[in-house]
Amino acid sequence: MHSMEFQSGFQSITDGRREHVDPVPVTREDVAARLRAHGIAPTHQRIEIAHALFERRAHLSADQILAAVNARHPEASKATVYNTLKLFLERKLIRELIVDPVKIFYDPNTTPHHHFYDVVTGELTDIPADALRIEGLPSLPPGTVAEGIDVIIRTRPLGAGEPPPGPAL
Repeated sequence: MHSMEFQSGFQSITDGRREHVDPVPVTREDVAARLRAHGIAPTHQRIEIAHALFERRAHLSADQILAAVNARHPEASKATVYNTLKLFLERKLIRELIVDPVKIFYDPNTTPHHHFYDVVTGELTDIPADALRIEGLPSLPPGTVAEGIDVIIRTRPLGAGEPPPGPAL
């Protein structure tokens, strides 16, 4: 299993500074093995879609994934990309990030973590899970368990059209 190759190389925030680890090359054979490990038959198009996600180690929209796949092999349809992403989500190979009702990104980093989202540039940056403390959660409805907590902190550069915000969160 090549799980370490898939988890390294993500941007993270440490003490308020950006830190980037050089990506580890991901081969299509690594991707095929990762798909099999998640119970997904590694077809050519599934491998190409997964490779686009894991090679870039970035938060990509379905349209960005489609463009990346078709830049190499112009054969994938939008429906194929969406159906494949849905399968990857169901098998927990990737995470879905809904940053607003019309912007959805797919994250190949499935370890617990949160995000900064720059509303001006659309850039998503990982925040390590241990860099955020969440307190005072409400009681869960009877008969349920928490599956996870996803925090997206929306940011914008100072002077990007609005006066500076009030006190920091």
